[in-house]
Amino acid sequence: MTSAMLIFMLSFSSAAAAAPKQEKTVKNYSKPSDAELRKRLSALQYAVTQKEDTESPFKNEYWNNHEAGIYVDIASGEPLFSSSDKFDSGTGWPSFTRPLKPEFIVEKTDRRLFAARTEVRSKIGDSHLGHVFADGPKPTGLRYCMNSASMRFIPVARLEAEGYGEFLALFSGVKKGGAKTETVDLAGGCFWGMQHILRKIPGIVKTEVGYAGGRIPHATYENHEGHAEAVRVVYDPQKLSFEQLLRWYFRMHDPTTLDRQGNDKGLSYRSAIFYHSEAQREAAEAFKKRLDERGKWGAPIVTQIEKSVSFWRAEENHQDYLVKKPEGYTCHFLRPESILGD
Repeated sequence: MTSAMLIFMLSFSSAAAAAPKQEKTVKNYSKPSDAELRKRLSALQYAVTQKEDTESPFKNEYWNNHEAGIYVDIASGEPLFSSSDKFDSGTGWPSFTRPLKPEFIVEKTDRRLFAARTEVRSKIGDSHLGHVFADGPKPTGLRYCMNSASMRFIPVARLEAEGYGEFLALFSGVKKGGAKTETVDLAGGCFWGMQHILRKIPGIVKTEVGYAGGRIPHATYENHEGHAEAVRVVYDPQKLSFEQLLRWYFRMHDPTTLDRQGNDKGLSYRSAIFYHSEAQREAAEAFKKRLDERGKWGAPIVTQIEKSVSFWRAEENHQDYLVKKPEGYTCHFLRPESILGD
């Protein structure tokens, strides 16, 4: 072997060893052949992505997924949406306020139903993803209503390994175990209506209804004397501060009516904040005092502020009640922000 050839081989070997792992780029994404798609995708995934079908609400993989990560095209792998922009729309489909990479999204007019809608497709994979509507939360006011069957979820812990390391910076505050969350229990009348509003607020990770503030253990709907109907709220403080959560809370119920909300009367329907930390207690007391001083409600604020001691989860038929029964009873609605006196 000549010295020149030996030098070439050593140089090639060193370069190969030092080469960094290739990240996915636009050139890496491509649409598989129809034969390959039929082989790789389930019948539902193929019907949705290739035939513009729609999966069932509340019976799909990601509508209630709260883990941190990104969603990519099930066929091509294009990065589509981030968990940071995901919110609970109450529709039963995964919903987002905006795309992760707009250049991988194509919007088209869809006239297949009685009214024109805006269809959302992936640019390279040309997969049908869902539709976008102008009824989403701030800051975009948009609701990208997607099919779980069109996407694959990649958790933060797997981003680098699967070639999506460029998106790790979006989750710099997220550790392997997931995003840091905080919890508070909020009461303000019938928990059905409270939960229905709270679950749609961006930054709220999880809600469940139950009984708080009383002494009876293992409280139930039939036996919860002294307890308030409450909603346990788990939220991401990086997306929703406690102060912001209080702004929503004091708009969705009347905090001036003692042991009453709408037509519901009794201790069960009192206004109360059951705090989980001293920081929450201080913030709640300051907010309540500010509301009283500004006087926009026209009467004293009677909201109780107590330490959370116990929370008994309500029966399953009460969880997400107004999602299961959209025509069910509620006396809750959002007042204008002016009621806060800003």
